[in-house]
Amino acid sequence: MASRFHRAFTHTSGNEARVADLGLSVAAVLCSYAMNVGFKPVTTPGVDALTRDRLLHVDQCYVRAETIEAANAVLVDAQADIPLAQAWGGGLVASVDGMRFVVPVRTHNARPNPKYFGRKLGITWLNMLNDQSAGLAGKVLRGTPRDSLHTIDVIVSQHGGRIPEVIITDTGSYSDIVFGLLHLIGRQYRPQLANLPDQRLWRIDARADYGPLDKAARGVIDTAKIAAHWEDMCRIAVSIHSGEVSAHEVTRMISRDGQPTALGQAIAHFGRIFKTLHILRLADDEPYRREGKAQSNLVEGRHDLARTIYHGRKGEMTRAYYEGMEDQLSALGLVLNCVVVWNTVYENRALAALRAGGYPVLDTDVERLSAFVRAHIGIDGHYSFHLPDPSGVHRPLRDPDADDDE
Repeated sequence: MASRFHRAFTHTSGNEARVADLGLSVAAVLCSYAMNVGFKPVTTPGVDALTRDRLLHVDQCYVRAETIEAANAVLVDAQADIPLAQAWGGGLVASVDGMRFVVPVRTHNARPNPKYFGRKLGITWLNMLNDQSAGLAGKVLRGTPRDSLHTIDVIVSQHGGRIPEVIITDTGSYSDIVFGLLHLIGRQYRPQLANLPDQRLWRIDARADYGPLDKAARGVIDTAKIAAHWEDMCRIAVSIHSGEVSAHEVTRMISRDGQPTALGQAIAHFGRIFKTLHILRLADDEPYRREGKAQSNLVEGRHDLARTIYHGRKGEMTRAYYEGMEDQLSALGLVLNCVVVWNTVYENRALAALRAGGYPVLDTDVERLSAFVRAHIGIDGHYSFHLPDPSGVHRPLRDPDADDDE
């Protein structure tokens, strides 16, 4: 895995790397971005790979969106191979949620929102996480727009790992059109819905008797409108899936003056079929509800770890340009996945050692373990990147019978 990870960072010219200890320099650049501390704390005078000039060169020529995506794909695949991650899930369930950052510098890429940013401006980092705790993709948004306008773009931008079949979001990512578009591209959409008892259910047959649900199913799905626009709906789905058009632009094009066009109405009616099924399962299927809640908690755990790591400059984004924001938060996502893989590997080894020693290890407890532990991560101070060569051997595990302070 380490060699594949290093090879992902290619030169902008496409040629093979010609600098010595490139991995050391890349690690320093990624940490400076992810921790928001700049290059000074990660430079080491006298070490060629960690001088400021070298880090600037590596930053400009090796660390960019496509290399970060390629390296992240390596980590996602590695996480999926760990037995503990497989106990958490199969990688087919994912969630999309936003993390907010204050932007104190002057830039047209940030927007106001007193609830999240006070008197300053800010951005949202919309990112996707699967049920194995691996971050799959992310996108920087200006301010705090409705996540539903951008959720699909994040989903289709995934590189590496299994393609999730189920997408779980919060209430801010919900709309009937998003329901329709996501199911058109083969995803099952499960947003959390506020005021569930007040949600409208939709029926196809206006004359059917649904018994106790008859009053709740007061909306009627126009199947004729869906049939009339079905070919255009399929064309849009193919265009979004192939990346030829942004889902964000599609949702804007199929609306006019805040109201959906005829094509937008057809997509919304199609989405209401799956929205109704989703509401019914939320009301009646406890494991279904629990899965959504567990995935939401997973996202909160990742964001909490991200805030811990991204601690420099009061955790504020000081990049003035959109590309710089994208690169820095992509580096943060990559470092988060590095932490996740490291934690999962050693937690998996600890479980194997406990089982071998006769300790009771319950499956229900294993499922509740977190890949986002951070007590062992040093955040403050000057950072050293010279590690002892393990020669292919893992670090020894702590004796479970030893005192906590040993």
